[in-house]
Amino acid sequence: MDVPEQSKQMDVLEGDFKTVDTDLLVIGAFEERLGALSIWSQPTAGEIDRGIATKEFTGKAYELFLTPITNDGYRARRLAVVGLGSSGDFSVERARRAASAVGLHARQRKISRLAFAAEPPIDTPDMVQAIAEGLTLAEFDPGQYKTLERDTFAIQSLGVIVKDPARAIAARAAAHRGRVIGEWCNVARRLDNEPGNSLTTTVFADRVADIARGGGMAVEILDERAIAKLGMGMLIGVAQGSHHPPRLVVIRYEPAGAPVSPVLGLVGKGITFDTGGISMKPAADMDRMKDDMAGAAAVAAAMRAIAELGGPVRVIGVIPIAENMPGGGALRPGDVLKSASGKTVEVLNTDAEGRLVLGDALWYAHQQGATHLVDIATLTGAVSVALGRITSGLFGAPEAFVEHVRAVANRAGDRCWPLPMFPEYRDQLRSDIADMVNTGGRVAGAITAALFLQEFTAGLPWAHLDIAGTAWADESKPFMPKGPTAAGIRTLVELAFTEFR
Repeated sequence: MDVPEQSKQMDVLEGDFKTVDTDLLVIGAFEERLGALSIWSQPTAGEIDRGIATKEFTGKAYELFLTPITNDGYRARRLAVVGLGSSGDFSVERARRAASAVGLHARQRKISRLAFAAEPPIDTPDMVQAIAEGLTLAEFDPGQYKTLERDTFAIQSLGVIVKDPARAIAARAAAHRGRVIGEWCNVARRLDNEPGNSLTTTVFADRVADIARGGGMAVEILDERAIAKLGMGMLIGVAQGSHHPPRLVVIRYEPAGAPVSPVLGLVGKGITFDTGGISMKPAADMDRMKDDMAGAAAVAAAMRAIAELGGPVRVIGVIPIAENMPGGGALRPGDVLKSASGKTVEVLNTDAEGRLVLGDALWYAHQQGATHLVDIATLTGAVSVALGRITSGLFGAPEAFVEHVRAVANRAGDRCWPLPMFPEYRDQLRSDIADMVNTGGRVAGAITAALFLQEFTAGLPWAHLDIAGTAWADESKPFMPKGPTAAGIRTLVELAFTEFR
C-alpha cells in the first residue's frame, strides 16, 4: 500500500527561539532587510555579520548560510538563514520553495531535526501551510530503486516556530493541512517515478484503490469486460496493443452532510507507459513516458488529501488506465473508434491517445453525477512549446469556472495560464469518415486537444489542466530535485474547499 514515506506530525512550536530543541534553527531574510539579522550577531559570534560583509550571504531567493550557534542560552546548535529575495516579489510559493530548499540541504548535511521560524510577514496561516508543505516535499527520495548508493537518511523531526501564542491555533491547523498535502504529493511523485515494468495497468489500479480505501472512500475497479460493456471504445482501443489490460478506477468521496450538488468530478490520465503506439515516439527521452500517468496519480493523491482534511463537497474521481504499445493488435492510424458517448473518432495518430481515454472517462464522470469537471493530464508536447516547463496550460468553459480554477491554482502555487478555445479551431478536428479526428495536427496542438475533450463534457462546467510541461523537472533546482513534481495536486485539493458554480 502507498503511504507517505516519513509520516510524522508537523510540530508547531511556540515561544522564544532560545527554547527550541532542534538541530537546525531556520530563519528567512529579505535582500533589502539584512540589517534585521543583527540580533543574531552575538549568538553566532559575529558569523552573520561576517557573511553579510563578505557577501557570502546576500538574501537572494533560496540562498543558504549555515553557522554554529555558540551562545549556550540557545538549545539549537546551528542556524540556517535562507534568502527570501526581494520583499516586493515575495509570495506564498516562494515561502514553500524556501522551506523545501532548506529541507533538501538538511538532508544532504544529514541534519535530523529542523524547525523553521515563521516570523512576520510569514506567520500567517497560508504562509505556515506553505512552509509545512515545503519541508514535507523535501523528504521525497527519487532514488527509490537504488541499492548500491542510495542515501537512506531521513529527517526525524520537522517543525514550524510561531512566536505569537495568539497565532498558534491557526498555525497548527495550517501546518497539519500543509503536512497532509505535502505527504500525498510525495506519494504521487513516487508513483510517477515508477518504471513501466513494475507499475503495470493492473498494479496501478490496485495501488490507486489502496490509496482511496485507506482514506475511507468507496472504490470500484472496472476491468476490460466492464469497460467494453459500457461501450468505451476509445479506452479499449488505446489498450489493445498491450498485454496489460485496461482498467477504470472510480473513487467516491461522500462526506456526511454534504449537499447533493455540486459534485466535483476529477479525471486523470493514467497511461502507465506511452510508446506512441504504431505512431512510435523517437527513442530519445522515451524513458520519461513512465510518467504519462501523472494526472491519474494527481487525482488519487488529491482525493486522499481531500478525505483526510474533511472536504465539504462530494467528489468523484475517474481514472482511466492503459498502456499504449505497438503490439500485433494495436490501434492503427485510420482506425475508427466509437466512444461511450456514441461519437465516432478517426484515429490519425496513435500517439494522441491520452485524449481518447480521457474522453470516455469524462463521459463516465458525468454519468455518475458530476456537476463540475476538472481533468488533469500530461496531454500534449504542444503546451510545452507554448508555455515551457514553468506553467501548465488551462482550458475550459464557461469562462467564470475557468477563471475560478485559475485563481485557485494561483493560491495553491500551481502556475497555469488560460489558452483560447475559439470555435474556429474546431475545423482542425473535422473528419471525412467519422464525427471527428483525434488530432488537429501540430498547429495549436494543445488547443485542439482540449477542444476534443470538450466534446465529452456534456456541456458541464469544465476545466482541463495540461501538465505535460510541468509534471517533470528536467534539471535540479535548489528547492526541487530532478524528476516528478506533483503538478496540479494542490489545485485539485484547494478546489474541493471553495465555492463554485
